[in-house]
Amino acid sequence: MIFEIRESVIKCTKCDLCKTRTNAVPGKGDQNAKVIFIGEAPGRTEDMKGEPFVGSAGKKLSDALSKAGISRESVYITNVVKCRPPNNRVPNEIERAACRAYLDAEISTIKPKIVCILGNTASNSILGQGEITKNHGKIIEKEGIRYFLTFHPAAIIYNQELARTFEEDIISLGKML
Repeated sequence: MIFEIRESVIKCTKCDLCKTRTNAVPGKGDQNAKVIFIGEAPGRTEDMKGEPFVGSAGKKLSDALSKAGISRESVYITNVVKCRPPNNRVPNEIERAACRAYLDAEISTIKPKIVCILGNTASNSILGQGEITKNHGKIIEKEGIRYFLTFHPAAIIYNQELARTFEEDIISLGKML
């Protein structure tokens, strides 16, 4: 099923992002993962390579996973939107809605123990609220799915003070698994 979702994402033309992308960026990782990480949208490096979280934010995520004793190969990583918005802008409602079925299919196929939401855009898209600063490190249950909230790793690049908090959140998540 993950293969079918991946192929659908690669061929997708549901919104205008297909006109400006280099590559669509389907989720990637273990189809039996206990945790799915969901970010906002692909960045420039992800758009070039067609893989999620392979740029500088991906390195921050990989480092935090390593410190928490979680192998990147054991998780599934995806984004709310599967194509890079021009100039890395925040994806709009039309773009988020166009990709929602892919995200829902990834979650329902993998059936993770926890879905880790990375940042306000993903939190707004999935939970309808973006209060990451207030809710990071916490579990929110919605429709039978457990969501763990933390900062987007790109936020650490721009605000080094969040690095320790992000790493502590990922360590806490690892203990829940």
